Amino acid sequence: MYKRLFDIIIRECGYIRRNPVYLLSMVCFPLLVMVFFTTMMGDGQPQELPIGVVDCDNSSTSRAVIRRLDALQTSDVVAHYSSVAEARKAIQRNEIYAFLYIPKATAAKTVAARQPKVSFYYSSTSLLAGALLFRDLKTVLTLANAAVGQATLRAKGFTDMQAQTFLQPISLDAHLINNPNVNYNQYLSTMLIPACIMLFVMLLTTYTLGMELKRQKGGELLAMADGNVFFALCAKLLPQTLLFMTLMAFHVYYMYGVLGFVHAGGVAIMLLACFLAVLAGQGFGMTIFALLPTMRLSMSVCSLWSVLSFSMVGAAFPAFAMDAPLQSLAWLFPMRHYWLMYSVNVFNGYSLEYTWPHAACLMAFALMPLLFVKRIKKVLLTFSYME
Repeated sequence: MYKRLFDIIIRECGYIRRNPVYLLSMVCFPLLVMVFFTTMMGDGQPQELPIGVVDCDNSSTSRAVIRRLDALQTSDVVAHYSSVAEARKAIQRNEIYAFLYIPKATAAKTVAARQPKVSFYYSSTSLLAGALLFRDLKTVLTLANAAVGQATLRAKGFTDMQAQTFLQPISLDAHLINNPNVNYNQYLSTMLIPACIMLFVMLLTTYTLGMELKRQKGGELLAMADGNVFFALCAKLLPQTLLFMTLMAFHVYYMYGVLGFVHAGGVAIMLLACFLAVLAGQGFGMTIFALLPTMRLSMSVCSLWSVLSFSMVGAAFPAFAMDAPLQSLAWLFPMRHYWLMYSVNVFNGYSLEYTWPHAACLMAFALMPLLFVKRIKKVLLTFSYME
């Protein structure tokens, strides 16, 4: 048995060495993905987003509001426009993400207590940029309104403490659990990078099995395994499994050791989730190949399923807020279970007993090909390669 295992592994390593697709998919592209996402969001969240101003009042009050807006970390006032139409065209040209409109006589109406209307416009084409700028613009205008109210109350003889009580009767004290800096790199890279690696795992699994049909070597593989298709599949995919597990372990070291991401859970749970994700991806790929024994079609289905998992995982839009059919469908995505293990066990520090159903689901995906071993054996022996 050990000799057969060794012979199949040597055979597969020869294929990996001669075919550059394996090196690109198992080493180059995953490392590129790690560097790309962590570098792109290296600041934690977007900084100095460009915005414009339409200041038709041009008073000391309006200039003070603009200075406060420009002083915020997320916003950067890059242009002044003479009209709303000109600023709107700048948004359509993607020169700015938002603009603030201050009409004429704003300061005079403020002094006369006539409630002037100041407007702001922002684009949600980029959801994150729109949300951040909406927060900044609303904050600046709220502070400006509070400053006017405080000056009015002072003129009426109220103390600063009394004025603050009138303006903000309830004080909000917010505490962000585990990520106080609102670092989007920790929120998103920890989902995007493993999802991309699982995409490579699924694609390479179906590609490897499809190449057996293309080379017409399925019978040879089964003969080397003494007709045991399960043993043949395990031995054939073992080099890829070890390489992808090494890559996931490096991903854990890079994210939590080098970049210092927050992790309340232990290293053992991190590695367990990563290894289960690799096995689940390979199991899912073998199952799709068994059901659709064509390299092109099975790789297309795995690509589609992996891309959908970016949405169905629930990191950007929570799964419990989706429609009921989509909530049920989310259980069929291996990445969804990995991300729940990460968010509950690693990010929040809960024990494995809280996510054992998701660990069991990953194991189920890994063992799913056992239901189709006869089908895979028939495919390897009798099916012909189709473009």
